[in-house]
Amino acid sequence: MNDQRTDPEKGGPAAPPAKDVEQPTAATGGRAAQVLREVTTGGFGVTVLAFVLALVIGGLLIIAVDPDVRDTASYIFARPADFFGAAWSSVSDAYTAMFRGAVFNYDAPSAARALRPLTETMTVATPLIIAALGVAVGFRAGLFNIGAQGQVLMGAAIGGYIGFTWSLPPVLHLLLAIIGGILAGGVWAGVAGFLKARTGAHEVIVTIMLNYIALYLVAYLLTTSSFTREGSNQPKSPGIRENAQLPLLLGDQFRLHAGFLVAILAAVFVWWLMTRSTWGFRFRAVGSNPSAARTAGMAVSSSFVLVMVVSGALTGLAGAVQVLGTEKALTGGIAGSIGFDAITVALLGRSKPLGIFFAGLLYAGLNVGGRAMEGATGTSINIVLVIQSLVVLFIAAPPLIRSIFRLPIQPALTKGASA
Repeated sequence: MNDQRTDPEKGGPAAPPAKDVEQPTAATGGRAAQVLREVTTGGFGVTVLAFVLALVIGGLLIIAVDPDVRDTASYIFARPADFFGAAWSSVSDAYTAMFRGAVFNYDAPSAARALRPLTETMTVATPLIIAALGVAVGFRAGLFNIGAQGQVLMGAAIGGYIGFTWSLPPVLHLLLAIIGGILAGGVWAGVAGFLKARTGAHEVIVTIMLNYIALYLVAYLLTTSSFTREGSNQPKSPGIRENAQLPLLLGDQFRLHAGFLVAILAAVFVWWLMTRSTWGFRFRAVGSNPSAARTAGMAVSSSFVLVMVVSGALTGLAGAVQVLGTEKALTGGIAGSIGFDAITVALLGRSKPLGIFFAGLLYAGLNVGGRAMEGATGTSINIVLVIQSLVVLFIAAPPLIRSIFRLPIQPALTKGASA
């Protein structure tokens, strides 16, 4: 017998029940589309598209300044292939040289030299990541620590002084030098936090002024006998004692040192602090709404001080790592532009530890690769600075990226409507 259901109204065979319709496939496709939407329109997708757009604009600038391209542009209508070929060659050569200089040199004669660009990028990224983590702690607590440069300088000065003056056993000497840098940065930033909590002084103004004080203080210290290398007229300290140096990770042929592991540990610490600890909840609450936090019984003023101390301690750690691992001596330019670049890296990473880690590698790779690009192709490293600035600009304006690439503005509302 045929087990055929009939329609009670028409007497004919009834439609199959709803459960027999192939709905799982549609649901699976919907979930896949939703995940794809979240990846492409979320923070990560916007960051990637911002970087791609910055590279495209940078490529146009490379084409515009290349003399060979300008020569072919004079007869572009007669032989357009020459113009487009020269333009492609100019951009591809520049970006290829940047990749070889920052990630992997596939033309190198040995494996060690092929991997050296990547290790150099990691070395340059180490203090950037640590300092950016410190800046991000302040950002997430509603404070703008613009004094990272001064805190890096003070961390390097105190950590370096302990490193080249004291004579201690290996592990203890290194630990005390690192702790000295942490304390120096924390105290230096704590001054700004204290003034804000006690007098209401804006932390941006105070930290900027502290940058200048730290700069001239270190310059003065390098003129004293305690900080000047014996027999040298240059403003440079004695070398860091071997017991206080951060050990190299891959041998003498690479500059990569254990500071990179310190950067990873610092990222884990900041993640735990801001997402799993009571202090982190307090910092975020104060940063979101100080009035509501005060109503809930939180001590807002002391939170300002603690936030700045933690932020400065991390940036001071970056200075100590720089002097103990990379430079191995204190100079007036020990901080370079680490403190200012850390602000950019914190913005690129959206003040999240994982994002900051990869943003630091990206930023360092652009710097290292830019120098290699300039040496190999003659393309000015200022192009790299333009790319970095454009990335920050685009990330700071997500609606601009979404409108350029025609991405949904509010995927969450789309999700709710489809549900």
